[in-house]
Amino acid sequence: MTSRIAIFTDDPGWHGKQLKRAFSLRGCQADFLSLMDCRVDLEGGAGGMVLPGFEDRLPDGVFVRGVPGGTLEQVILRLDFLHLLPVLGVPVYNSARAIERSVDKAMTSLLLHQADIPTPPTWVMESETQVRALLMREVALGHELVLKPLFGSQGAGLKRLAAPADLPPGEEYRGVYYLQRYIGGELGSWEDYRVLVVGGISRAAMTRKGTSWINNVALGASCHQAPASPELFRLAEAATRALDMDYAGVDLMRDREGRLYVLEVNSIPAWRGLQTVVKANIAAMLVDDFLDRHVAMSSREHCA
Repeated sequence: MTSRIAIFTDDPGWHGKQLKRAFSLRGCQADFLSLMDCRVDLEGGAGGMVLPGFEDRLPDGVFVRGVPGGTLEQVILRLDFLHLLPVLGVPVYNSARAIERSVDKAMTSLLLHQADIPTPPTWVMESETQVRALLMREVALGHELVLKPLFGSQGAGLKRLAAPADLPPGEEYRGVYYLQRYIGGELGSWEDYRVLVVGGISRAAMTRKGTSWINNVALGASCHQAPASPELFRLAEAATRALDMDYAGVDLMRDREGRLYVLEVNSIPAWRGLQTVVKANIAAMLVDDFLDRHVAMSSREHCA
């Protein structure tokens, strides 16, 4: 019987086409599905859930390419499906817990710190008074801070703070201030690294050179082959283990003294830019790891 895979996404685009082709080459049928279209039905669903297109038989595996935003209740419901599917024997890549850990930057920072992985000094708080006191102290020490949305990606909402006057109203960041010490280079030398870790091993890496201090490809950064650095790969793999991920896009940066830090760990990373600097097919890497380590194992367990 042909394995059927659900790819959760609301915008298949280039990444969806790459994955669908890679699954097809492995003899699997992959279908796109939105978490927004799934529902709970204890009388008519498989295991209490209805996944459109999989009413009669749950998928053999789920590859998560996106969890839509929404109200707290909507997001929790969508994550409920990802939590329950493995209970019903359906492997999910990455797991709901891994996604929760990485989408919440505060939790990511805490887990990296607990694992003794170098990451920039970080503060997360709700009090604007506390933030202003922190900012005044850091500025007096010669540092700038970077303010980020607690939940966000693609470089959206990042703001450098060099003085208390730079602090935006708290409601712009939903009442939570996530701040990291800025460790980037001088004017004109903006760059960082993205390492793709698959199955615990660093499989591809690039240097991103930004047109500004934000080095995201979505904001115009150029992609270059990264130097073969054992330290770079070791830290990326350690960060992925710390967040218990099947695969991850790990962002790292060197400070002005050359020390390497992990900035973020992405559980649903894009790889279009990375694909331009590596020969191996990244979608095939991901699909092979998912099928070989999870779907095949799940099938064996069902047969047993």
